[in-house]
Amino acid sequence: MSHACNCGCSDNSKPTSQGLQIIPRPEATPIISHTELKISGMTCGHCVSSVTEELKGIPEVQNVEIILDAKGVSTAIISTSGAVGQETIRQAVEEAGYTLESVGN
Repeated sequence: MSHACNCGCSDNSKPTSQGLQIIPRPEATPIISHTELKISGMTCGHCVSSVTEELKGIPEVQNVEIILDAKGVSTAIISTSGAVGQETIRQAVEEAGYTLESVGN
């Protein structure tokens, strides 16, 4: 079945348009590693949002998942596209108003 765009994709007897440039889609930044953070002081969804926003502000951080433990130490897992120093992570968590207890892999 033919369609009206005249590109020739459904009817190989027609020549394709001249000057058509195919631009490949840029690939997503690959994830290099996942790092587990232990963060204290978080008690609600607003806390999660604040920490997530600060961590995503680090250029190498591609994704943040947080498991809230409102009565203890919460866990954040960050996916990064490059090395991120522990001090950079600590500063982001503290900027949000919380305490980074530990960083592991």
